[in-house]
Amino acid sequence: MSAEAIIIIFSLLLSAFFSGMEIAYVSSNKIYIEIEKLQNDFLAKVLKRLTKKPSKFIAAMLVGNNIALVVYGFYMGDLIMAWLNEIQPLHNAILNYLVTDLSLFTQTVLSTLLILVTAEFLPKVFFQIYANTMLKFFAVPAYLFYLLFSFISSFVIWISDMILKRFFKTDGDEVQLAFSKIELGNFISEQMETVEEEDEVDSEIQIFQNALQFSDIKAREVMIPRTEIIAVNQDQEPGDLVKTFTETGLSKILIYNDTIDDIIGYVHSFELFKKPASVNSILLPVIFVPETMWVKDVLNVLIKKRKSIAVVIDEYGGTSGMMTIEDIVEELFGEIEDEHDSPILVDEKISDEHFKFSARVEVDYINETYRLNIPTGENYETLGGFIVNHTEEIPHQNEVVRIDQFEFTILDVSNTKIDLVELKIKSED
Repeated sequence: MSAEAIIIIFSLLLSAFFSGMEIAYVSSNKIYIEIEKLQNDFLAKVLKRLTKKPSKFIAAMLVGNNIALVVYGFYMGDLIMAWLNEIQPLHNAILNYLVTDLSLFTQTVLSTLLILVTAEFLPKVFFQIYANTMLKFFAVPAYLFYLLFSFISSFVIWISDMILKRFFKTDGDEVQLAFSKIELGNFISEQMETVEEEDEVDSEIQIFQNALQFSDIKAREVMIPRTEIIAVNQDQEPGDLVKTFTETGLSKILIYNDTIDDIIGYVHSFELFKKPASVNSILLPVIFVPETMWVKDVLNVLIKKRKSIAVVIDEYGGTSGMMTIEDIVEELFGEIEDEHDSPILVDEKISDEHFKFSARVEVDYINETYRLNIPTGENYETLGGFIVNHTEEIPHQNEVVRIDQFEFTILDVSNTKIDLVELKIKSED
């Protein structure tokens, strides 16, 4: 292999390295990098110096990339010209035209295609996918080039800052380090994925993750569905209402006028000690919210108006469900056992590939607990919703439903909903 070819290959490798390190730093999780910098080892010291001034690091990588491209272009042009001269004369008129009259154009096209594939597109994609790992692995050589190009990159930054401050009235590269919510969420998700299935996730980590996801939760994802709401007509006698409280074990019951789509308030069990003459005399108001409203906004409304119950309505004004402050708080801190949790949901692991679930169990809970990676979607929240969304009908009892590698056997079902299913994980065909 000639010396020119070796220089070209080396220039391509350097260009790929500089391009990759630039995109790796931009795409890396800044929280992960900051934690790595806190470790008491040689790599931590290198990362700390390397990322102390991000703009200078990026500038050094750009300077190195441009130098590599210039060297590549110089030697590649000569190599292509020598190759074109060797294949002359050609019998094809078009090829002769490209070789002779358009030799510069031919050189540009060939060298550009080579540099785009080998030193730009492929390394940037690879370094972006494995940004954290690549930034750590190549930290030492990157720091050596960082020192080598320190003077040039500082001069470039000085020029750019002067232009930005004078003509665009900005602060140049004086940017404060900030972590985005997405970076926090990604970092926590990565850490949770490394936990073995038999190990429990720390409650603090789970609460932190719930808090990050809290702003993206809508009312329909938290509410108690309409089919499980306990409500009574406003014409019911207080004595009969006492029996309903006793049988259900609830502390609050919704009151409606004619139908459950016309909720007019709720009654607290303590109010019955006043021996009211009618239900209306002890009626307390509720808040009505649309099912598309963010849960954080629902919580703010309940706190400001000092209410504990919100009735969730659909787009047609009908009752879609209900929620309490407790239901919202559970999204942050996990399940809180009380009288509302009297229906026991089946959640049984028979083996690593065999489970039994109530259809009301949420898909997110199953994925977090058993790492099954059941697909999630906006059209459903529960396991039963996932099955119905796929079948587009209510399956029959003992019917087997296969969705990807998940095989569901319907153990208990009614005319309107699935109650109990058996899940087996099968190998994909």
